Amino acid sequence: MRSATPRSTPSKSTEKRYYPTPALEKGLDILELFASTPEGMTVSEVARRLNRTMSEIFRMLLCLEHRGYLAQSANRERYHLTLRLFRLGQEHPPTKRMVTEALPIMHALAQQTRQSCHLGVLDGGHVVILAQVDSPDSTGLYVKVGSKVDLMHAATGHVILAHQSEDSCERAIQEWARESQKKKPADLDDHLARIRARGYERRASYEITGVVNFSFPVLNSQGNAIAGLTIPYIKRIEDSISSTEIVDALKDASRQISDAMGSLTEPAVGELTQTRKRPGKK
Repeated sequence: MRSATPRSTPSKSTEKRYYPTPALEKGLDILELFASTPEGMTVSEVARRLNRTMSEIFRMLLCLEHRGYLAQSANRERYHLTLRLFRLGQEHPPTKRMVTEALPIMHALAQQTRQSCHLGVLDGGHVVILAQVDSPDSTGLYVKVGSKVDLMHAATGHVILAHQSEDSCERAIQEWARESQKKKPADLDDHLARIRARGYERRASYEITGVVNFSFPVLNSQGNAIAGLTIPYIKRIEDSISSTEIVDALKDASRQISDAMGSLTEPAVGELTQTRKRPGKK
């Protein structure tokens, strides 16, 4: 007769309740897999990728198709993700309200600067674009609404990290490291400190040569960033608007959106630099 091994009791501060729900987890696994596979997949491909049987995957796909999360291709061989998840995210009250408040301000900003602009938020290890307004001129950089950008390759993401609490910032970085299977960049702490000292991000685009991203935080009532407002600045030959004017206009627009979202005060740059220390900094 085997003796029972005593279990250690986790402390209340570290205990995390978890009740396995296989069907729900299976459905979420499928949705996350399709989100990373825009070309769609067949039933057998999904079953192989998730190490599940064809029959259980087929039942889940039928259910998700019935609920509108998946759709079949014209030849009915492949499934792909619909926009239902994106619409649900847009209907989330804080997100919907922020986009509603931000769009008129962003349209005015685009008219004033003759540049396009976009609004992004953190989602795990990525930045998701919630809103985009095109330049009124014939040229400008378009960023697709709903697109996801690697957190470490986004000025919007960096300006949000730099203006969050230390705990929130570290959690976001850990989530990025878990999803990307990469180590935290060695110069990230110094980079975020420079953004806090300046009050905004100004950096050459990670993806497009000749584009400079200017990004300001959108703040909540606690003075923490909940989004980033960014202009991917393209210098035209006959531009009469300087980069300094771009920064001033972007700062004012981000302040207006922050005010609409309940921000009471603009964070003092010196205070942020002193109070939000990063690990290893003294």
